[in-house]
Amino acid sequence: MLNADLPEPRPSLTHPGLIARVVERLGQGAGSSADVWRKLTDAYAVDLDAVAALLPCAEPEPLWLTARAAQRRRG
Repeated sequence: MLNADLPEPRPSLTHPGLIARVVERLGQGAGSSADVWRKLTDAYAVDLDAVAALLPCAEPEPLWLTARAAQRRRG
């Protein structure tokens, strides 16, 4: 469990433009979006929904969507 009493409070990022800049900067040295999440949440207190809107979705597309696209190319 995380310790709620941090020795030094983290700065908070609330403006979407600032969050985007920090995510871009952290993404340059990160190997994956998980690294970006970790680095960001270790250094800042952020709105996780705002960050999730900026990062690419890691979930694969559903199979039916891929099949439908293939049918359109053939037909």
